[in-house]
This record gives sequence, structure tokens and C-alpha cells, in this order.
Amino acid sequence: DRFSVQKGDRVAISMRNYPEWIFAFNAATSIGAIAVAMNSLWLSEEMEFGLKDSGAKVLFADQERLDRLAPVRESLDLDVVSVRATERPANTSALEDLLAGEVSTLLPDVDIDPGDPATILYTSGSTGHPKGAVSCHRNIVSALLSWELDGKVGLALTGAEAPQLDHQITALLAVPLFHATGSHAVMLASYRAQRKLVLMYKWDVPEAQRLIEAEKVAVFIAPAAMTGDLERAARTATRDLSSLLTVGGGGAPRAPDQVQKITGTFEKALPNTGWGMTETNAIGAGIGGEDYVNHPESSGRVSALLDIRVLDQSGKEMLPFERGELQIRGVSIIKGYWDRDEANLEAFDGAWLRTGDVAYIDDEGYLYIVDRIKDLVIRGGENIGCAEVEAGLLAHPQVREASVYAVPDDRLGEEVGATIFADDTIDEDQLRGFLVKHIARFKIPRYLEISSEPLPRIASGKINKRQLREEFVSALG
Repeated sequence: DRFSVQKGDRVAISMRNYPEWIFAFNAATSIGAIAVAMNSLWLSEEMEFGLKDSGAKVLFADQERLDRLAPVRESLDLDVVSVRATERPANTSALEDLLAGEVSTLLPDVDIDPGDPATILYTSGSTGHPKGAVSCHRNIVSALLSWELDGKVGLALTGAEAPQLDHQITALLAVPLFHATGSHAVMLASYRAQRKLVLMYKWDVPEAQRLIEAEKVAVFIAPAAMTGDLERAARTATRDLSSLLTVGGGGAPRAPDQVQKITGTFEKALPNTGWGMTETNAIGAGIGGEDYVNHPESSGRVSALLDIRVLDQSGKEMLPFERGELQIRGVSIIKGYWDRDEANLEAFDGAWLRTGDVAYIDDEGYLYIVDRIKDLVIRGGENIGCAEVEAGLLAHPQVREASVYAVPDDRLGEEVGATIFADDTIDEDQLRGFLVKHIARFKIPRYLEISSEPLPRIASGKINKRQLREEFVSALG
């Protein structure tokens, strides 16, 4: 009642993986409001964009996010609720004060339809600013039920039985809740499975090992970089990690060697992976156990309640092993992008979502992602739009041209690389310092090549990004 949040209003959440993140999400969606999961790595300008773009009425934020919000606070028309803040600004309300004295509160009598919007999750695109992917309650619940169905089908096909435990199953939540993997595949799926959730403030391998031992963690879903960190540390660990039953997750390809090592390093754990997107509510294809060991480069077979196809540029459906753009359809696909009519027209082919991934399907139905059409870098499961980083570089007065691309990385899958044409006097450290003020740190290029000549271009006049990337990767060795 304090903030007069009504059905359809947007409630933004920007904080670390605190329990209050989950409370705010549940509170918003239970009264018909739309939970806006903001990237907690965003800086001031990025936060300002997300809050204005979504039209958020209320923001829940921790101390780090409050500090980043301060420079742009006056430009925003919204209420702010501080969470675990030690230096709360005067124009905010503290969550603990709002809850003081509350014993029980009846939920408002709101008619929520399965087709009503429930969430907005921002996803980096190839055209600059991130887009808000809008999902309704039906989209999200469909994904959760589909995972359950796929699991039961997998057990039936292999003749295996689900493990019987004498204690409540526990999942370790180490990926950000603002990602569909964290909010859906781990958090919401744990409600359905009645799992205990153990939240990590940030990724720390020794702390993860301690929590796994202390809480008897069975489920660890994370990108390849994090599962690789855990597997390497586990080889010499003194902690008891034998409670782990599954170690894996999507977000970025997992090296075949890591897939094999998961089965050898952990006493009971089986590896798994999958392919999905924010736009599919994290579901799509999946694979695990011995099947994954035998097909380590595959993303698995499509979920039972979804359809996929691979098309060439003319719209012709490709035969097995032929490459083209992957498209997907089904109930879990988002309703569209928030206030982006042009983006929706570009993204959808009727009921089919154009994924921007280049893929093929083999003669057994296994999906293989081999490249991407979209201009993105996927760093440790985090999508980074090349155009956004290029815009940040070009904002520097000495940078004349910029091209950003993906550079292979053993741990993270990909790192951000950039080639710029700039004045001879440009200082690389000064340029990085400039970028820190404009884009989140994880987007800042790890590799930076400075050219004294204009960048090469293709016949259309566009910068030849493929050539620049190939030349840089080759020189890197």
C-alpha cells in the first residue's frame, strides 16, 4: 500500500544474491506486478536506462547499487527501497523499516491471468542498448514443468531411477538471479522440487566447497567457467564434496575434457548442459549423464514441449548436419520485447523465434551450436553486445573507429577483444579508465589492439570484423 503498486506496474530489483531479491520477486509477481530483474553489474548510466526503459515504479537495491544510482537519482521518478544498506540516502525507504511490526498481510484480491506479464529480464543485443524480454506467467511455468517432464522422460528412456535421499535436496545458487538460469533453472525450479537453496554472495571456490560440504549440496548449475573452477579445485580438495549429484549448466560451451573430468573427479556427480536463452526462459535443449559424455560438444535434444528447426537464408529448412539459423517455438517463448516493436518484428518469424545462433541437428536429433549471427560476445555466460562496447569506445574523443569481437578463452569461453583506429597519442590505460565510467567492467575489452590506419572494410562499407578477429586471434597464438 505504501507505494500503491498495482497490477501491471514494474518493480525493479538490483542487488546481489540476497534472500531479499527472492522476496521482492515473489511479492511483485504475486500481486500482478512485473518484476524487472536488473543486471547488478550495471553502472549508473546503464541503471538509468533500465529504470527509464521499463518505467519502474519501485526499485529494491542494496548498498552497491544505491551508490551507483546516486548520480542519476534525480532524473528518475520512482520510489527506492534500500536492502541491507549501511549508508542509506535520505530519499529512500529501508526494507527493514517497512517490515517492522508486520505479522501477516493478506494479499490483495487481484485477478492474475496466465497470459499477464510477470517478468522483464534485460538481454544484451547486437544493436546497442539491452532489450527487456517480457515473459508472462504461462511462459515461465511452462519452462518449469517442461524441465520436470524432460527429467522424467530421460529416466524412463535410460531405465535409471531418481536418487533417494534421506534429507532435503539442496541446490547451490552461485549464478546471478538476474539471469534466467539463476531465477528460473535454480530458484524457481527449487520451489517445484522443494529443494533448499543456498545462496552465494559472489563466486568463490573455497567458499563454494565449504558450503557444499556443510549443506550437503546436491545440485550445482553454473556456466562452464564456474564448474571448471570447482572441478579443478576438487582434485586436491580436503572438503567432502560427495553429496554432489549433478554439476553442469549452460551459458557457454563446456570443453569435452571438462565433461569427462566431472565424472572422474566427483564421486557421484553427473555432468549436464543445455541450450536456452533469456527469450526462451532458459529452456531449449538439454543433455546429461552418459549421453553428455558421449556427445560432449552437443547441447542435447530439444525439450519435449518445444520445436526447433534450422533454416537457410532463403527460409528453406535444412537437412541433418546442414548449418543454418536455429529457430524455436513453444509456450515458454517470451511474449516479446518491452516497447520494442521493431525488435519484435525482427526477432519473430510468426510463432518462431529467430535465435541468431548458427546450428545444425544431426540424424539422431542432437543439437549443435557452431556460431552466431548476432554480434555478441558470450563471456562466462554473460551476453555482451559488441555494438554497446563499440559505442563506449567511440565516445572517447581520440577514437575514430572501433570494432569489438569475441576472442576464445579457455576458462570463460570467450573474452572481449577490440581493434580501434585512434590518434597516435591515445593512452590505453587512460582509455580503459574512460570506459570504466561508461560501461560495466565485465564489458571492457581484455584485449585491445590500436591501429594507426583506418580499419579494413567490406564492399558494403562496413568494418571487416571477421578479418580483424582472425588476425588478432592468429597473432595471439
